Amino acid sequence: MSRRKSSLAIAMAICLGFVLSPAAKTPARTDPEQTGTAVIGIPLRPGLAGSLRSLRLDPLAVWKGALYVRAGEGDRRRLRAAGLASFEPRDIFRAVPRTASEAEGGPNGAYHSYSELETEMTGLQSKYPELAKLTSIGLSLENRRLLALKISDHPGLEEDEAGILLVGGHHAREWISVEVPLQIAASLLEGYDSDPSIRDLVNGSEIWVVPMLNPDGLEYSIWSYRYWRKNRRANADGSFGVDLNRNYDCQWGIDDVGSSPDPESEVFRGPEAFSEPEPKALRDFVLRQGFSAAVFYHSYSQLILYPWSWTSEPAPKRLEFEALAGKLSELIAAVSGRIYAAGQSGEDLYTSNGDAADWVYAGLDVPALTIELPPVDLVNGGFLNAEADIASISGENMPAVQELIRSAIRGYASGSRGHGATVVIRAAGRTPARIR
Repeated sequence: MSRRKSSLAIAMAICLGFVLSPAAKTPARTDPEQTGTAVIGIPLRPGLAGSLRSLRLDPLAVWKGALYVRAGEGDRRRLRAAGLASFEPRDIFRAVPRTASEAEGGPNGAYHSYSELETEMTGLQSKYPELAKLTSIGLSLENRRLLALKISDHPGLEEDEAGILLVGGHHAREWISVEVPLQIAASLLEGYDSDPSIRDLVNGSEIWVVPMLNPDGLEYSIWSYRYWRKNRRANADGSFGVDLNRNYDCQWGIDDVGSSPDPESEVFRGPEAFSEPEPKALRDFVLRQGFSAAVFYHSYSQLILYPWSWTSEPAPKRLEFEALAGKLSELIAAVSGRIYAAGQSGEDLYTSNGDAADWVYAGLDVPALTIELPPVDLVNGGFLNAEADIASISGENMPAVQELIRSAIRGYASGSRGHGATVVIRAAGRTPARIR
């Protein structure tokens, strides 16, 4: 990877290495329910979507004739003012008590908890020692290892090859986003001997898989509140959590639409860019390695999104990204018939600032895609994917990843990707910085 890293560290340091202000003192931890935020149900009725659009609530699920959202006291007041009734559910969204039997399997079923993921990834390294190497890129807020599996024909060496990064689990409740990169890693290793096309891809690249960037939040999602999104930062106001995918230093905090300064918000961006150890660890890892392509898995919506996220204005490489995303969408549809619509994040989904894919593209000038996994909407399950769907969703994404790796190898060989970049970006309150 030596050519990729030759100018990357200097480039990113100039772009992103601003002095951070001192961190606020961490208050004593309290139960999030004490902040006045809770899950409420709103009975479904015609026109509800339009009524809720301006309230910017966090929708969780549609179930038994009601839309469930996470709302604070202010949200409930605005709902009453808009003439919308709400109720507090009694039979769902409850914390799950830990017992000995549950500790062995857990309420997550076939989905991986942190310890199960660690066991699985350790097992892959043990089974395929000539192809896989397990490492940690850093620690979470609660000191869990952020695990990364390197897949290559010489995993112990640093070769002059294209690097591909697959990341899942930014948001705790998006359990399927952990499973897909993990299953892709297993499929690459299992298919190496029997599938020449997989063997060529693994031999010609270095593939890094980070399935769970937010292990603290995921554990909380399993045992306390299924729809938890953020990490477990104890904020100064007594609330908890920072949205890790609003914490990267690309257009961080440029507005309060694509992220929020309110700690209780589900899209709270944190007190400063890279305030959280999880994005900071990924930043440092990217600076060390350099990459020719990256994919960040999320759910839900069935989308393949490319930069920019912070604006609807097109990125300089929009046409290239559009063609790549379209090709990946076709490959997925050929497997399952499921359509993942391709488009620009800030145009086709919603604007978000401090986004991981934007940050990687801004610094490396390489394809950095966000894949929103199934289902397509709340009515079809939202964040709740059936355990039986893990294999099919992972399987339909496998050919798309293979094409991405193939494309990255071609780009690296031609010198157009992963050799340093010259990009102009503008962060909130800063003058444009040209990085090389």
